[in-house]
Order: sequence, then C-alpha cells, then structure tokens
Amino acid sequence: MIIRKLEDAIHQDRVIFSQGWESSRLLLKSDGTGFSFHITRIFEGAELHMHYKNHIESVYCISGSGEIEDVEKRIIYPISPGTLYVLDKHDKHILRAFNELQLACVFNPPLLGTEVHDTEGAFSLNDSSCELTN
Repeated sequence: MIIRKLEDAIHQDRVIFSQGWESSRLLLKSDGTGFSFHITRIFEGAELHMHYKNHIESVYCISGSGEIEDVEKRIIYPISPGTLYVLDKHDKHILRAFNELQLACVFNPPLLGTEVHDTEGAFSLNDSSCELTN
C-alpha cells in the first residue's frame, strides 16, 4: 500500500515547476503502479501548447476555469470543476487557464518524475523500457 500526502510532495522532491504550471507528482514509474498520478496547478493566464506523443493523459478539473483547444479539429472545450478530458489520440492541444486551474492528472506510461515539456510540448519517455498500454 502506498500512502502519500500532497503537502509532503515538496519535501520528497516530487514537485516540478515550469513555465505556467507546477506539478506535484504523487505516483511515479518507480512506484510500480503502471501509471503516474499528479496534482497540477496551471497558473492564471497560462496558455500551454502541448502534444503528448508518448503518453495518454487523463485530466480531471478540481477547481478553476479554462479551456482546452483540439488543434487539429479547431474545437474549444470549456473546463470547469467536474470536467474530465482524456488525450487518448495523442491530441495536439492548447490549454488555457482563465484563473488558476487545479487538475488531477494520470499518465500512461508513467512519468519518471523530472520531466518537463520539450519544444513540441511533449514529455519524452526517458526510458526505453516504458511502453504505452491502452
């Protein structure tokens, strides 16, 4: 059994800060669960261009408001508390925060823990033994 508290993540080197966001990574590849779980804050006014080519991500909005744009389809979806979106087709997307968003995020394959977005808005696998399962 794994028990963790969000407030302890900073002391366990499990919080990553980057341009427009911070992510508390509560479960990682090293935990052996087959996925990683994060609580992520997207800062007010952030506009993040992302493309998770190597991962499937599921996101649940806990608080705040914003929108996600499907770049290929040119469709914009509102995000508010209770909204779930899944990037199951490695969708290129733009995430915009109207005010601070707090999101619960699940990644498959799991992240190692130190990843930040590359120039294409993706996380690299960093480990050739990671395989995407869906």
